[in-house]
Amino acid sequence: MFFGLGFVVLRSNLTTAVKNIQLQTGFHKDEVIVKVLFRFDAFLIKKIKKQKGARWSQSLQSWYFLKSDFQLNSFYDAFKDTAFIDYTALKVTPKVRETISKKDKASLKSISAGNEKLLENYLDKIRLNNYSPHTLKTYEHCLAVYLLYCEYVQKDVSKMNKAEIEAFMLRWKKKKNPSASYQNQMINAIKFYYEQVEGRNREVYNITRAKKPKQLPRVISEAAVFAMLKSIRNLKHKSMVSLLYSGGLRMEELLTLRIKDVDFQRKMIFIKGGKGKKDRITLLAHSTQKVLEQYLKLFKPNYWLIENGNRKRYSRTSVGNIIKIAAKQCGISGRVSAHMLRHSFATHLLEQGTDLRYIQKLLGHGSSKTTEIYTHVSKKNLQDIRSPLDKIVEDNILNNNNLETKK
Repeated sequence: MFFGLGFVVLRSNLTTAVKNIQLQTGFHKDEVIVKVLFRFDAFLIKKIKKQKGARWSQSLQSWYFLKSDFQLNSFYDAFKDTAFIDYTALKVTPKVRETISKKDKASLKSISAGNEKLLENYLDKIRLNNYSPHTLKTYEHCLAVYLLYCEYVQKDVSKMNKAEIEAFMLRWKKKKNPSASYQNQMINAIKFYYEQVEGRNREVYNITRAKKPKQLPRVISEAAVFAMLKSIRNLKHKSMVSLLYSGGLRMEELLTLRIKDVDFQRKMIFIKGGKGKKDRITLLAHSTQKVLEQYLKLFKPNYWLIENGNRKRYSRTSVGNIIKIAAKQCGISGRVSAHMLRHSFATHLLEQGTDLRYIQKLLGHGSSKTTEIYTHVSKKNLQDIRSPLDKIVEDNILNNNNLETKK
């Protein structure tokens, strides 16, 4: 069976098993690619690595070439004596819309040349304001949706007044029923355009801001964290999960860590430009240090502490999948995420008696109010509270002999 496929291409004139490779068109990072699919084989991997333009994708879990660079004849000549090559799927044109997320589809729809230029200027303004890449992507999508609406009603976006903007928001909200955060992002994206790009005065729109549900942070036990780390056999994967929990890192902070940001002597991690563009220092566990030293010796990353096969930043999706698989292997019920490891780090520190002010500094919270939420899920604080039932029993108010035993 091919990796990721449910069938095998066989030669009818072969009586013994041979290596099989299937070439398949696909779409990855806005590029048409040729995926190389085969059952795991160390010899084939070694040979593919030597091919010009060969790349590994963690999210696709396959080797691939850019379609524009791929030469079928050269590839065939290189592997014809090694494996049977099935290239029939190369004739199929990949469907872009099926390979991108639903959220990004609106951004890829055709908008007028004028609005396309407007959108680019808008993004430049966001970059000048040093917003995060995640915010830039979100605002781009939201403004693209709004621009498409303006084209639909045949209205110049710069001439939209307050009432018309509110009409769009109400119509969009009724049609899409967005989450609280998505609705607020849409409002903020539109406000940013009119106030930061066009220079209008700050405006308050008559649309009730969606309230985010006040949920307690979900955490897992110390035993569950240990079980997850123990189950991970891949050294790079173990390093990532260890770092997330060891220092209470956010996902983006892990992905942007550089080799020089880890101080092995002082057992500290330097977080540069965390959330809110704030620098901070957090902990490097001794056990994590040992794992990292092995990882650095074996993988020899170039710049980023955690790199993919192309010496580039690891993807958020890949890290999320690693955590998901590790949790599943340990039998942990429910979804486990990178941020749950951060919550668990803070909660476990609190249960060990660490002062809340130090936890605030380690997490990079601007306000102690944000950190205080962990007191609501800390086992230690709950254990200090005595149930009134115990008092009742001890005072012999509850008479067990009078309890009914009928079912």
